[in-house]
Amino acid sequence: MDHTPFLVKPGSTVHLKDYDPDFVGAYSGKAEAEGKLQEDIQTLAAYQDMLYAQNTHALLMIFQAMDTAGKDGTIKHVMSGVNPQGCQVFSFKAPSAEELDHDYLWRSMKALPERGRIGIFNRSYYEEVLVVRVHPELLARQQLPQGVPSKRLWQQRFTEIQQFEQYLVNNGIVVLKFFLNLSKAEQKQRFLDRIEQPEKNWKFSASDALERTFWSDYMDAYEEVFSHTSTEWAPWYIIPADHKWFTRLAVADIICSKLKALDLHYPAVSEEHRQQLLEAKAMLEQEK
Repeated sequence: MDHTPFLVKPGSTVHLKDYDPDFVGAYSGKAEAEGKLQEDIQTLAAYQDMLYAQNTHALLMIFQAMDTAGKDGTIKHVMSGVNPQGCQVFSFKAPSAEELDHDYLWRSMKALPERGRIGIFNRSYYEEVLVVRVHPELLARQQLPQGVPSKRLWQQRFTEIQQFEQYLVNNGIVVLKFFLNLSKAEQKQRFLDRIEQPEKNWKFSASDALERTFWSDYMDAYEEVFSHTSTEWAPWYIIPADHKWFTRLAVADIICSKLKALDLHYPAVSEEHRQQLLEAKAMLEQEK
């Protein structure tokens, strides 16, 4: 799959109207894509095993989106074949009192994956330049030092995030960032589904509908984020999200391509270790 339509070119100015949420490429529907998705799920499982064995890199995936875009479902389906012992998902909600007593990156640093493991952030430190920007009253909770002008704050944080991600990559953590690009019309339909289907009622609250009224503000904030934090070392991918099956397919394909580029392999054993293996094999074969 060609990832060019999804990749945010570093240094570019992003306009979300240029990214079609309904895009499905050359696929005609879910049935046609299912086989490719299953292949990628198996490939990812094999790469995860080598990632763990090699113990050189870690993989950090960041998912951002508007409500109902399908973050949970994408994570569930794409990662369905991996060993759960080597993968951990963190969902970042409103910060606790303890977290507010630290810098805004602190809670994310604590959740970073170790070498050989996969970490997934369902929302992330990017909330601090998205939700907090749309709702600037939330800044009061952070007790920022006096003398930091709010008009400079967002550019300051963009720079800090760039440097933080550069630090992660320099230390062997591969960073993949996905924005699931849902249309406003599709979000409305998914909200209605949650209201009309009893088994989905628990997913919906009145605050979801209220937050929708800030849609344009969020789109402006996201465009700023992509324009300032898509870098060579940690690019953003804007993934069409109006069709869940295509979202999952695109994300899986990008992950597999990135892991393939790492040239993962199982560690070579020394001659001494190989001799030990032969001796152990001989001993086992002699057992009655």
